[in-house]
Amino acid sequence: MTHKKKKISSSSPSSCVIFAIFFFSLSCRCHLTLSDPRISEAGLSCGTTKAPLDSNYVPSFIKEMEFLSQQVTAHNWGTHSVDGGGGTVYGLAQCFNDLSHTDCLLCYAASRTTLPRCLPSLSARIYLDGCFLRYDRYRFYSEETDPVRDTVNCTGGNVEGVAHQRSVERVVDSVVLKAVAKGGGFAVGEIDRVYALAQCWKTVGNDGCRNCLRKAGKQVRGCLPKKEGRALNAGCYLRYSTVKFYNEQRVVEAGSRPLRRGVIIAAVLAVAAVIMLSISASYAAFTKFSKIKKENNNRGQICSSIRESSLNYKYETLEKATDYFNPSRKVGQGGAGSVFKGVLPNGKVVAVKRLVFNNRQWVDEFFNEVNLISGIEHKNLVKLLGCSIEGPESLLVYEFLPNKSLDQFIFEKNKTQNLNWKQRFNIILGTAEGLAYLHGGSKMRIIHRDIKSSNILLDENLTPKIADFGLARCFGADKTHLSTGIAGTLGYMAPEYLIRGQLTDKADVYSFGVLVLEIVCGRRNNVFREDSGSLLQTVWKLYRSNTLAEAVDSSLRINEYPSNEALRVLHIGLLCTQASASLRPSMTQVVNLLTNSNLDFPTPTQPPFMNTGVPDSDSSIRSYSTNSFVSNALKKIGVSNSFSESSSSRSSDRPSSRIEEPIVQA
Repeated sequence: MTHKKKKISSSSPSSCVIFAIFFFSLSCRCHLTLSDPRISEAGLSCGTTKAPLDSNYVPSFIKEMEFLSQQVTAHNWGTHSVDGGGGTVYGLAQCFNDLSHTDCLLCYAASRTTLPRCLPSLSARIYLDGCFLRYDRYRFYSEETDPVRDTVNCTGGNVEGVAHQRSVERVVDSVVLKAVAKGGGFAVGEIDRVYALAQCWKTVGNDGCRNCLRKAGKQVRGCLPKKEGRALNAGCYLRYSTVKFYNEQRVVEAGSRPLRRGVIIAAVLAVAAVIMLSISASYAAFTKFSKIKKENNNRGQICSSIRESSLNYKYETLEKATDYFNPSRKVGQGGAGSVFKGVLPNGKVVAVKRLVFNNRQWVDEFFNEVNLISGIEHKNLVKLLGCSIEGPESLLVYEFLPNKSLDQFIFEKNKTQNLNWKQRFNIILGTAEGLAYLHGGSKMRIIHRDIKSSNILLDENLTPKIADFGLARCFGADKTHLSTGIAGTLGYMAPEYLIRGQLTDKADVYSFGVLVLEIVCGRRNNVFREDSGSLLQTVWKLYRSNTLAEAVDSSLRINEYPSNEALRVLHIGLLCTQASASLRPSMTQVVNLLTNSNLDFPTPTQPPFMNTGVPDSDSSIRSYSTNSFVSNALKKIGVSNSFSESSSSRSSDRPSSRIEEPIVQA
């Protein structure tokens, strides 16, 4: 995801900021703490009971996570339950009170991306150092403690002497008392450079908070003489550390004696404050200067590269072409920004993508899209005409496609044109040819990572063009996979990528398979229906019962399309969405299957996390039904209940911001 590039002011701090720093220095605890979403794992606990064979639990889980996401976005916490064929899924998500709203969203996104590692467990909870996320099959919201799964996490080296022990005991007692006394279930404190934070879940109430934190206090005492301890309980979280870890700026030291000590050493503190202020101001100025210099260097490199490639457009030209980004010219909205229709001075109609950037990511994200699609050309890939980075925001210029995106033709309730079978087949084939070119026909192997109907644009002849390469990745010929953070759209992401962060071209194949089923059936995959489940689940059930023809979009009359061809295309969609990546065809093979009806089709195996409970009809079905059941599918791709190092440690591909979530955005 790209973000709007912000200007960095080089002006000196205001007088009120200087006064605040000076006053804070008088507390004799002048530790600078930057905002931090605290997404480090404190604990992950997966239940031992697994979803049964005929369960719809995973689709219900995905739907539950979506509702929780909406509540966290609105309130920084939330509870919700979803009734499904596999039973009710109850969920709770909460950020700690000291996190900003932005940091809360980052923390929740990290927890949501990690928690699916526990599937197909019917329950799981994850404690990050800034938030908590849990799902279960019963209403657990008022649960204070859990004698089986409550745990303590002790880390760091030992601190010798009784002084450390006394400080820990005092600060823990203090935050426990304050969290309950205030009635808000949250408190932070510090005594002799030992810091503590107590947080209760909002659903346990004041009495439940007291009981949970009392137990937590006893638990963390068991960590002594360790430098750090965390109690991870059903209804609360308690942590102490010798390092300040929380973001709360209004710290009141637990048990301090400010008046008596302040009178004695006020003069000394004042001198120390001036010195510390000078050092802090100098360091801040140096850091700011370094940032500006680095960003200017990166900007200069990009400008030079763009000028050399003749892609450069003047910002003023594009601004006038779009009538100064008039809302009436807006033709689309994506995760990376808005798209406007523009008319250049020579009369050429173009699409101008107005990007939203962030200082830390804009260079990489912008260059990613420019570099990848400026060097390739194919009839089924959107053509990049140029870009501009010298105005207040960065712009990309594409060929204009009047029919916008595919989703408006197959999903919109008031769609102006119903696609006939020939048009749908040509869109499927063209998209397949475009992906085959990306995977092996161009000078670079490229994985798109976000194939879906809204990223398939249509020209005046309804020729499909793959668009939005902001998440795309180059794939070296000598590599078997890329280990990366999760990004994309839920419902379209392959299981090995969603669970392990392992990216290959077969992830695009899976997304393409979902797209094929959507085009033929006229229904979104990531919309769950109580009577039939997800689209993937529905098509698989119909395939197993030899009634696959019922999946075809009802707006296509039976006498207006070749039924055998429609069934063949659905069959290809199922081949592409198999749980095992190795069983999915390559995109080149998909093109051959689409264009050659004489080829023998392999039997598809069951899609991931989609168990139908239909009786097996022969030995081959028994074989793949067992192998593709979710627990075995996880074992086949080497998934454990622990974190994947490759996907949890790469901050550059943090999954939070670009996962788009329509359920149902890792």
